[in-house]
Amino acid sequence: MVDEEGQSAPLLEKETGGGRRMYVEGCPGCAVDRRKAANPGIPYGSFIYVWIVTLCTALPISSLFPFLYFMIRDLNVAKRTEDIGFYAGFVGASFMLGRCLTSTAWGIMADRIGRKPVVVFGIFSVVVFNTLFGLSVSYWMAIATRFLLGALNGLLGPIKAYAIEVCRPEHEALALSLVSTAWGIGLIIGPALGGYLAMPAENFPNVFSPDSLFGRFPYFLPCLCTSAFAAAVLISCIWMPETLHKHKGSENENQSIEGLEAHLIDPEEKVEESGSLNTKKSLFKNWPLMSSIIVYCIFSFHDMAYTEVFSLWAESDKKYGGLSLSSEDVGQVLAVTGASLLVYQLFLYPRINKILGPINSSRIAAILCIPILFAYPYMTYLSEPGLSIILNIASVIKNNLAVTIITGTFILQNNAVPQDQRGAANGLSMTGMSFFKAVAPAGAGIVFSWAQKRQHGFFFPGDQMVFFLLNVIELLGFILTFKPFLAVLEQYNRN
Repeated sequence: MVDEEGQSAPLLEKETGGGRRMYVEGCPGCAVDRRKAANPGIPYGSFIYVWIVTLCTALPISSLFPFLYFMIRDLNVAKRTEDIGFYAGFVGASFMLGRCLTSTAWGIMADRIGRKPVVVFGIFSVVVFNTLFGLSVSYWMAIATRFLLGALNGLLGPIKAYAIEVCRPEHEALALSLVSTAWGIGLIIGPALGGYLAMPAENFPNVFSPDSLFGRFPYFLPCLCTSAFAAAVLISCIWMPETLHKHKGSENENQSIEGLEAHLIDPEEKVEESGSLNTKKSLFKNWPLMSSIIVYCIFSFHDMAYTEVFSLWAESDKKYGGLSLSSEDVGQVLAVTGASLLVYQLFLYPRINKILGPINSSRIAAILCIPILFAYPYMTYLSEPGLSIILNIASVIKNNLAVTIITGTFILQNNAVPQDQRGAANGLSMTGMSFFKAVAPAGAGIVFSWAQKRQHGFFFPGDQMVFFLLNVIELLGFILTFKPFLAVLEQYNRN
């Protein structure tokens, strides 16, 4: 309803718990809350937006890794074959460096102007700069376009907040599993597209001429496909509902409404809210949030380093401890892994989270990753078809375990803050994660290049050293999931 002065007035609605909650006419966040109260089921329409926006965010992040080895070679920046990994690492790091510098700002902006405007602008940046990356004619152009793509892409933080806000509490685990599923699948399908579609004039000479655009720019086709998908998502976001609360009127009116709502909320609900979250608390003083972000950053560092190492290792020559696979072979492995992630996250993870909780499921997944990583360097001694079978199985298990860990940390982070801090909290999380993911490819590339030069080392020769260091990081993340480091809210104390 609207009062005589033309200002929005509160609408009072009955809550199922016996209390009453206030809604404001014209507020998009209140409209979403009313739909949630009226429809207790899963909001499939809103979840579709969560899925496609997250997928759009993830696809360009790692789509370059299957062809990055060959791209660096063709740009003629590396003087020796062993140095390709060194230069490749900095291209991979530039995206995350850009995102590290701007993620917190995008999160704060999402809390002020809304989730939707930030999401729309981020998708637009994917369309533009991912396309330009595929047209790179120099090493520095590749780094610059990846940096700008990361700096202007503030999607993941707001969409994690959005996923929580469009559903009821009982569906939050599913909402965040959709984020991590789409994220994980994007990080797998992106490289699969990169592997299949790179160098089309060589792989599909009957379709693409060497003199065509795709012959002159051999890495443009996978980037163009990702950008085309982003353009379709951008158009669909016209109908995406906003979830941020926007209560028009004077400050005094807002304060009176807040006071009225405080009296209308069920007393038990007030006790629960005050006991679980302090809305005035600084994010940096919120240790349940900060500790979960740190754990998230450690595992993100590991996952990004693993993503780069996997492609470099699989495509390097067997004399250097690799598998001598083509980019198409790597793309096929990652496509199988992506399909498994979809099944796992939609049908298995919600049950696992319900039984074990986010913390215990993350701990178990971290421990199971260690023997898998230990086995990778010994696959170079296998021959076909055993190699393909073992490699696909290992990749499926490893990536599903990684998504289990990331989803668990998503749940802890989003439940450690109230709604009006979720955008900033996720932005802070993205800043930390992006910094670690910026360091990871550069560090992984340097270590990989160094390891290939020490094939006869005494302690973990060759690529064994690379996977040993990945296991060290995994073990560190596992240790940090325990008290006194990781602080959790009351509902997770059972873990």
